[in-house]
Amino acid sequence: MSSRQQAQTLPKTLGELRSSKLYSEQKLRERSVKDELRENLIAKLRAKATIFPGIVGYDDTVVPQIVNAILSRQNFILLGLRGQAKSRMLRSLTALLDEQMPYVAGCEIRDNPYHPLCARCRQLLAEHGEATPIAWMHRDDRYVEKLATPDVTVADLIGDLDPIKAARGGHDLSNEMAMHYGLLPRANRGIFAVNELPDLAGKIQVALFNIMQEGDVQIKGFPVRLELDVELVFSANPEDYTARGKIVTPLKDRIGSEIRTHYPETLEEGMSITEQEAWTERGLGKVDIPQYLREVIEQIAFSAREEKKVDKRSGVSQRLPIATMELVLANAERRALMHGENVVVPRVGDIYSALPGITGKIELEYEGELKGADVVVKEIVRNAIGKTFDRYFANVN
Repeated sequence: MSSRQQAQTLPKTLGELRSSKLYSEQKLRERSVKDELRENLIAKLRAKATIFPGIVGYDDTVVPQIVNAILSRQNFILLGLRGQAKSRMLRSLTALLDEQMPYVAGCEIRDNPYHPLCARCRQLLAEHGEATPIAWMHRDDRYVEKLATPDVTVADLIGDLDPIKAARGGHDLSNEMAMHYGLLPRANRGIFAVNELPDLAGKIQVALFNIMQEGDVQIKGFPVRLELDVELVFSANPEDYTARGKIVTPLKDRIGSEIRTHYPETLEEGMSITEQEAWTERGLGKVDIPQYLREVIEQIAFSAREEKKVDKRSGVSQRLPIATMELVLANAERRALMHGENVVVPRVGDIYSALPGITGKIELEYEGELKGADVVVKEIVRNAIGKTFDRYFANVN
């Protein structure tokens, strides 16, 4: 049964929800999002199911640490250089949520029908009782993500007073119905992710203290504390700590686990990621990519990470071999179209046509800047070709 068909058969009122066996009142009252993630993760572990499909190279390093954090019901942060699948892993957490979850229909903060937080839902339950309409949210709708930028305000994250909302509803400005909810309250009963956390201004990070420790937030101007039920996850780049900002110490202390990500540790892992992510099936005929060429392209990333003229603090994203593979294939595709060939076969020489995709993925040290990006990248490409050649012909006399 599809999610849409299933939603049509789910209870539509509070009375129907009570009489169904889907969610008991005790379960919805006492089971937090962190409990839900833990229970579903335990079920996956017992079934020996893949926790994060499509994530390569983290099975023995990052994944066990995330599993431990979830089993401990902790908020956590993924700390690593760019292009290490941090955002992808955070978004994959929704697979550990229940497929459907009931809430009071029309509620901005997706209130628990047995334990509503907002004034509007309490009023609705008082007026309609068992006939209170219930809606259902899919697990994918329970993930809210915010990219941290210096212009983010407390109102964006937590909320503020909304005079227009008060005027339209005929409410006094001191009425709870005049509150505007920020992204964090709207993530209630779900997962709230902040990407590039150090880019948040210090005073904005302070606004997260209460939700991290006491589990509630207070919206400006209202003596009302919303006891939100939310799993908080973050990502950050170590470069951010020194170059643009930092995570304030009290907030860092409140984050349960700091989990460090990394680039592929072997050429085979990197090639698996590139093969999975690069757009190689173009639909214009057969594509034949030689194995040695796949190795050369992946070796470029590994060589760039070792190159002294490349800034190690910025890292070399896994997007580099992915973009390089696509551009190499595009050049071979262009050649095949021009000569009427039915099979697209890239060559080593096609790698140099991908220089625009490589130079944009690396940051150079001072010595590299003096030489120029094109010169440095050509050196890296030559080095990668040489290492691949040596692997194939090391034993040839």
